Amino acid sequence: MSGGGGGCCLEIYSCVFDYSTPRIALIKSRKIGLLNRLVQLLILAYVIGWVFVWEKGYQEFDTVVSSVNSKVKGVAVTNASQQGLRIWDVADYIIPAQEENAFFVMTNLILTQNQSQAYCPELPDTTTICNSSHKCIPGHIGIYSNGLQTGKCVPYNKTVNTCEVFAWCPVENDTEVPTPAFLKDAENFTVLIKNNIWYPKFKFSKRNILPNISTDYLKSCQYNRVTNPFCPIFRLGSIVEESGESFQDMAIQGGVMGIQISWNCDLDKKHTYCVPRYSFRRLDNRELDHNVSPGYNFRYAKYYKDSNNIESRTLMKVYGIRFDILVFGTAGKFDIIPTMINIGSGVALLGVATVLCDIIVFHFFKKRYYYREKKYKHVEDYEELTNDEAGLGANSIHLGLPKPI
Repeated sequence: MSGGGGGCCLEIYSCVFDYSTPRIALIKSRKIGLLNRLVQLLILAYVIGWVFVWEKGYQEFDTVVSSVNSKVKGVAVTNASQQGLRIWDVADYIIPAQEENAFFVMTNLILTQNQSQAYCPELPDTTTICNSSHKCIPGHIGIYSNGLQTGKCVPYNKTVNTCEVFAWCPVENDTEVPTPAFLKDAENFTVLIKNNIWYPKFKFSKRNILPNISTDYLKSCQYNRVTNPFCPIFRLGSIVEESGESFQDMAIQGGVMGIQISWNCDLDKKHTYCVPRYSFRRLDNRELDHNVSPGYNFRYAKYYKDSNNIESRTLMKVYGIRFDILVFGTAGKFDIIPTMINIGSGVALLGVATVLCDIIVFHFFKKRYYYREKKYKHVEDYEELTNDEAGLGANSIHLGLPKPI
């Protein structure tokens, strides 16, 4: 026990009071020399190639501040049994008229006309179908019901009875979505996207309608990734097709599309090189949403009073595609501070070559013990050495031995 305690004390004493200082040992070895140069070369390649060339470590960066405005154009014609021949323009299918960084285009519709508040049979389902009034609970409002149950069981049609409700009657029947889409011609609508960006740190601003775009060109151009990559007018069908989807399939139950505008600018170059890049992708997951609440839809109503001064409405369950405009961007410009910081980090990183070579030489080479002897030297403290010599001289006199020289 005492021996173990003494060894522990010696280790603590050595850790606290010993001091190590580097010692340079020049090793004449081609293998070690080549290894050292190879590691240094790899570090230099990383610092120059990755940090400075690829990551532009000599620049200061700023993220984009963006504003987006969109304007959709297009006309569609429908001839449905409920409405007859009808024209649809922007005021009909863009709901609401303006959104922040987004716009919604109606592509499909379930219409319930001439609704008024009255008593009528509920839509048939597992909870509303009845054979007698005992199943109908007065005052009950189900989660998916259209109104307040009266407690009566009334005929819905010739074959089915349902509970009577006080609601907007007749109740909406949305069990079947129209196929093909009601406004299938919406794929030929176009949208003009106006995007203004600003980098506050560099006081730099620009917009996606570039200075070389004229009014005549803007009236006739349409975005194409190859022939017209900077035209800000997009065909809706082309946007969906660019993401790998079918517009007609998506139009039936709706969905969410992302229009991504990327502004990655090197402000050390001419500002004309700072241009937008467009990409498109579907944001809602069609595979996961296929069976449970797929697509994108909502309801809204148009209210009016009929000839008897009774408040009525036309209820519309609208399906469509929501286009979210997402703007990303980073701008960089030369600055001496990040340049010096990265140069200093690179120089410090070169020290790793020495550490790595030491580990390999002193642990994996055959002559590792020989190199360790040349690298490390243990030196006793001068005062302690002098005291030891003095003590040895006194003992020599006492014992009749000659003093140490």
